[in-house]
Amino acid sequence: MSAPRRLPVDPIAEAKRQWVAHGWEPAAAGMTAVTSIIRAQQLLFARIDATLKPFGLSFARYEMLRLLAFTRTGRMPMASAIARLQVHPTSVTNTVDRLARDGLVSREPHPIDGRAAMLVITPAGVHLVEDATAALNEQVFEQVGLSDDDTAELVRIIARFRKDAGDFTDPRPQPDPL
Repeated sequence: MSAPRRLPVDPIAEAKRQWVAHGWEPAAAGMTAVTSIIRAQQLLFARIDATLKPFGLSFARYEMLRLLAFTRTGRMPMASAIARLQVHPTSVTNTVDRLARDGLVSREPHPIDGRAAMLVITPAGVHLVEDATAALNEQVFEQVGLSDDDTAELVRIIARFRKDAGDFTDPRPQPDPL
């Protein structure tokens, strides 16, 4: 895959200039922020996709395997996976279907709720996700392209944005032990 050709001008800065020139100055900063985040996501996903391609994984498939591998027993209810991945149930079902077809996860009956399914990572799934994680760590996460301070600040800003948007709440304080 060849490197993309560098543009002689930042198209987002040019879009901001156009926004202001067209009388939309109050929205220009917000448009610039949103567009910048979307472009940064595209750049990061390109790196992630290139890293996961040799493993035959999309990021959605990787996330599901990694979530299951993080559990103590390698299993969790489908509803819990849907909630934690924060995606539409149909997307999770399709991802699980592909992983099951490839022998990386299986579905088992829920031990209590007969209508629910448990997702279980297979030994092949564990092996694959560990190898893919090592590659992602080395090729993407350890060298994201920002300084440590900038990375920490970016995470703080985005976490505050997500919290304010209702994405999560602060954990409730645990009661003192008796």
